[in-house]
Amino acid sequence: MLRFANLGLILFLAITLLSPPLASVSLASPATQARPNIIFILADDLGYTEVGAYGQQKIKTPNLDRLAAEGMRFTQFYAGSPVCAPSRGAFLTGKHTGHAYVRDNMEFGGFKDDEERGQLPLPADEPILAKWLKEMGYTTAAVGKWGLGGPNSTGVPNKQGFDFFYGYLDQKQAHNYYPTHLWRNDQWEKLNNTYFAPHQKLKGDPADPHSYDKYKGNDYAVDLMTKEALKFIRTNQQKPFFLYYAPTLPHLALQVPDEALRPYLGKFPETPYIGGDTRYLPNRTPRATYAAMISYLDAQVGNLVNELSTRGLDKNTLVIFTSDNGATYSSGVDAKFFNSVGGLRGLKGDVYEGGIRVPFIARWPGHIPAGAMSDHIGANWDMWATFADLLGRQPPAGTDGISILPTLLGKGKQQEHEYLYWEFGPKGGQQAVRMGGWKGVRTGIKQNPDAPIQLYDLSIDVGETKDVAAEHPDIVKRIAEIARRAHRPSAIERFNFLTR
Repeated sequence: MLRFANLGLILFLAITLLSPPLASVSLASPATQARPNIIFILADDLGYTEVGAYGQQKIKTPNLDRLAAEGMRFTQFYAGSPVCAPSRGAFLTGKHTGHAYVRDNMEFGGFKDDEERGQLPLPADEPILAKWLKEMGYTTAAVGKWGLGGPNSTGVPNKQGFDFFYGYLDQKQAHNYYPTHLWRNDQWEKLNNTYFAPHQKLKGDPADPHSYDKYKGNDYAVDLMTKEALKFIRTNQQKPFFLYYAPTLPHLALQVPDEALRPYLGKFPETPYIGGDTRYLPNRTPRATYAAMISYLDAQVGNLVNELSTRGLDKNTLVIFTSDNGATYSSGVDAKFFNSVGGLRGLKGDVYEGGIRVPFIARWPGHIPAGAMSDHIGANWDMWATFADLLGRQPPAGTDGISILPTLLGKGKQQEHEYLYWEFGPKGGQQAVRMGGWKGVRTGIKQNPDAPIQLYDLSIDVGETKDVAAEHPDIVKRIAEIARRAHRPSAIERFNFLTR
């Protein structure tokens, strides 16, 4: 196999030439491990069809496309929530938002460095995947965006089962790719960047490239985080490891190194984005920058997989790639232009398909068949059950996931979910239930606690365009019963928007 390419080569070849096949050069073969390594890569606000393997036409993602070609691509996989923190919480706790502790982005503090407080912290006694994997003999690391507890809280990664953490503790800080600091475990680590507010309106000529220089820095956070992830792999190659790599790409703000942007400049019609006091940072070429950010994400995946190949770890490492929710709705990103959700309804923040259906790719050479595709219906809270099955164990009681290992390996009988469930307080209060081919959705619940269930037949209407509730009262009744059963009151009062 050829190595995954470096970023500049990726972008150049992807745009000007056909990509060559992958390869690897093995420098060393680690001792045989009974427990495979696990790398779980969680993109940030990546839409369902923003990867070439899922139909993207304008943005080049050669490494992710190869990951899919060498592994399995899922077409009906879901995030834990339509926004960041609760989706990440669902993955790590194995619980859907009907009874998870974190059910929304509950923010503390502000955006300034001296206001950094983070999000609602996970409790000290919360069962967490990383704690369990440590008990199973894994060395664990979280690199990237955390969002489940700020400094000195019970939710920091080192108190939640991770031996090592490097990245953003507070997801508000992640609104700037050139922050003054990142966190190494529980220590603030200063970067070679000067502070500037992450939400500004442009002052200057929108057509002048130099008007945007103030939104750049020296240390691009993603580069530093990938460097730490690679170091973790190298340091722990002789023992089983679990790496949770959660880069902030392509979440706003629109910021990417100049060398990564160049291949996309002039490729698309552009209107400068001038930002605003409560909006993200201005950008002169928002479409090119957004495309470059996704290609930069692709390059980071290539770096990780290439490191596995170099060290002879491919066949003993399960790599999973997915996203925390759908493509963003925020100003500066043109989801329609990029066909970011492929005709699905809604975007980030919606429990319609566009907000929660995400790409999901799994690669494990010699175990997962290459080039496979699955329409199995799963969600990110299935991961704990899957990893437990991988080790011949059971996940703890109280989790909601089922193992997808039979599908991944093509062995044994795959259990199916009776249902998938989401609840989400913002945008008026929302609920959703996926039951086989049916999808039930309630919106505007805060204003109308008896808001009706909208019913969609996803087998023929994946865009959720036709509400067929009136035609199938029996299905609506079953979905209503499931929604009542799946929901439990929260200890956090602001999450309790459901009264029926």
